Amino acid sequence: MHPLDPDISYRALQSRDARFDGRLFVGVISTGIYCRPICPARTPKRDNCRFFSCSAGAQAAGFRACLRCRPEIAPELPGWRGTSNTVSRALTLIADGFLDQEDGTVEALAMRVGMGARQLRRLFDQHLGVAPVAVAQSRRLLFAKQLLHDTRLSMADVALAGGFRSVRRFNAAFRSVYHRSPGALRRATATATSTPASTAPVILQISYRPPYDWAGMLQYLQARAIDGLEVVEKGVYRRSIYHEGLTGSITIQHRPDRASLLATIVFPSVRALQSIVSRIRHQFDVAADIDAIAAHLLQDDALAALVSERPGLRVPGCWDGFELAVRAVLGQQISVSAARGLGGILVELWGDPLLNSDDSRLTRTFPTARCLATADLSRLGMPASRRATITALAQAATINPGLFTPGGAVEERLAQLRAIPGVGTWTADYIALRAFHEPDAFPSTDLGLLRGARQLKGGEPRTASRLLQRAEVWRPWRAYAAQYLWTVEQ
Repeated sequence: MHPLDPDISYRALQSRDARFDGRLFVGVISTGIYCRPICPARTPKRDNCRFFSCSAGAQAAGFRACLRCRPEIAPELPGWRGTSNTVSRALTLIADGFLDQEDGTVEALAMRVGMGARQLRRLFDQHLGVAPVAVAQSRRLLFAKQLLHDTRLSMADVALAGGFRSVRRFNAAFRSVYHRSPGALRRATATATSTPASTAPVILQISYRPPYDWAGMLQYLQARAIDGLEVVEKGVYRRSIYHEGLTGSITIQHRPDRASLLATIVFPSVRALQSIVSRIRHQFDVAADIDAIAAHLLQDDALAALVSERPGLRVPGCWDGFELAVRAVLGQQISVSAARGLGGILVELWGDPLLNSDDSRLTRTFPTARCLATADLSRLGMPASRRATITALAQAATINPGLFTPGGAVEERLAQLRAIPGVGTWTADYIALRAFHEPDAFPSTDLGLLRGARQLKGGEPRTASRLLQRAEVWRPWRAYAAQYLWTVEQ
């Protein structure tokens, strides 16, 4: 990987500038602790500092996380972003708990992203300086540490939520890194506002790099909110969720004073917490390197005005890739409002009931692929061809559960999607943008993008092929350029 310049990194550390938060971590040799660059502790001497582009690198070097600045809640903006799509996709899978599964090996992870295990290890060493297993271990421990700080879950529940298969393994791993037991850390950091019981909702802070256009994100979600599944009101987003046969709900609020989202998670299994947080991060695009994206897009004079008017605009992701694909088909050739109505019917007829919801408006979850693969969709009131496409999507997802999740070469994934009957170029590109979270995805045939592009200075382009040519200068952030173009009509 590209090593961090120690002199530049030390100046960043001295400044305590929040813009460097998440971009680097400093290990202090004299204390054995690693910190964020915004840590309130006294700045260490230059000779005592080692700099890392990710927390996993600092932890692998033998440093333990600071209890004051809490690296586990730093914005996830490691220095490798944009340098390797393969590493990015592998890290997304690790964040979803891929290596925590019974059959979750580095070899299986490498196969998922389309290469050999040896090559994947080499890429991780090149871009992160650590192995995939070390990244997974670091994520487990940092997530467990956040749960110890922010909740009153039992030690057994924290271990399970962190991806550890036993409390003994959790205790051993925790002691080896932090040189104290999990219980000792909790006693040292306990607060009066902690969750009182393991049965209560889990409330977690999810940091981002400011600015964040929260109003723009909610505007997008509210326009598409499906009755019974989602509620958007008073600056808050709520929805029902389905994960591995269980149902629950999430509530997302904005905390601009802390540059974070506040997630309230109600779910019967703590094992799912890490995966749920990963999905929230994806849906709300909290890991976007917003400064780098804006700096690049501002170089285009025609797009600069839109970027300046909407600082912090994010690309909304999705809770579930299959759900997103179905919603994309529901919205073909009709208005957003009409697609929302069809989604409501779909959820009401085939969604699983949400039990014990604290919001009576959240009644059901989105139907599963297995359910829709055999459902009689004639009651939907839409053309037979599009009903057939939804059935084909569901059957494909049932056969290949990873079809609508990130992983593998983008072009190969797009080809797989286009092979599904009824899925054309626009639908495949839209899925790549929202579900795969590909920052360079660009559905150039989208009518909304074409209309937005015509409002740019010069009034061009007027065809999809010309728009695709025009978008070359926006690479590798065409997905964000598309989001800005979609805002023109708003």
